[in-house]
Amino acid sequence: MTAPAVSPVRGARRAMIVAVVASLLVASLCGIVALLGGGFGDLQARIVATTLVVAAFGTSALCHLAVVTRAVRALGFAGLAASVVAAASALWLVWADGELFEGAGDGSVLKTLLVATIVAISLAHANLLLLLAGRRATVVRVGLATTLGAIAVVATMLALPVLTDGAVGDSEWYWRWFGVAGIVDALGTIALPVLALVLRGRRRTGPTPSAVPPTGSAVPPTGSAVPPTGSASADQDPAGTAAPARAASPSEPAPAGATAPSGVPGEVPGAGAGAGTAAGGADAEATPVRIVLDLPADLVVHLDAAAGGEARDTTALRVLRNALTAR
Repeated sequence: MTAPAVSPVRGARRAMIVAVVASLLVASLCGIVALLGGGFGDLQARIVATTLVVAAFGTSALCHLAVVTRAVRALGFAGLAASVVAAASALWLVWADGELFEGAGDGSVLKTLLVATIVAISLAHANLLLLLAGRRATVVRVGLATTLGAIAVVATMLALPVLTDGAVGDSEWYWRWFGVAGIVDALGTIALPVLALVLRGRRRTGPTPSAVPPTGSAVPPTGSAVPPTGSASADQDPAGTAAPARAASPSEPAPAGATAPSGVPGEVPGAGAGAGTAAGGADAEATPVRIVLDLPADLVVHLDAAAGGEARDTTALRVLRNALTAR
């Protein structure tokens, strides 16, 4: 069996993750060498600052890469772009002539660094929470939308004073509302993952509906097959005309869960001496049964994909027969 082909987006994401981790390792080694290499001067300080910049960029980049293969990949690429701008601005300030983080100019590089950092951190925060976007629980969906809105408000209220040189944000109520948005942001960040995990665990461990047969029909033993679409179950065949079962030869082992006409489990019509005469010489008949399967959502998706337009129960019967035959 050949391995499934890796999509270009997934391959690019894997390459970027490897590159980010490699850059983190190299920067960390340079920082360790600078700290343990003897004297600590301006060069060593710049190397350590570069290590911190690369570490911050790598951490935010990994958060953005988590969603580049999902439907919200645009936010992931936007976050990567913001992280690159923030890292480039920080490295410029570290290695520019003059004091550390005091590059020449009118402060536009520092302003770019601050705004890009706010955007990169906010998008990294949002992208991690968007991993919960596939949850179906209403409370998780509403909480996710509320938290994402709070993240956007916090980022905007932080960026506006930087962009306007303090003209916006000089009032007390501005920062009070900023605090409210920050509290909602923090509450959603803490509560949403826990809530999604609890609801997911309850759905997995909760009681599942058992396959209860209709009144008057027998519960099929383990291993009995699901009848195809349109076949009648025991209570749906008032005339008693059930599909005849194939008679087993004396040398053939009895199938698991076979039911004789008398209703006694384990007695196979036609298997053993005198089995055919017990029914008056007629061909043995077995009453088909219907099994209700409670399939998880992911298996239902695979079953529909394998159906190819036919009914689900017909496809389930075919898959079951193929699996038992392969064994």
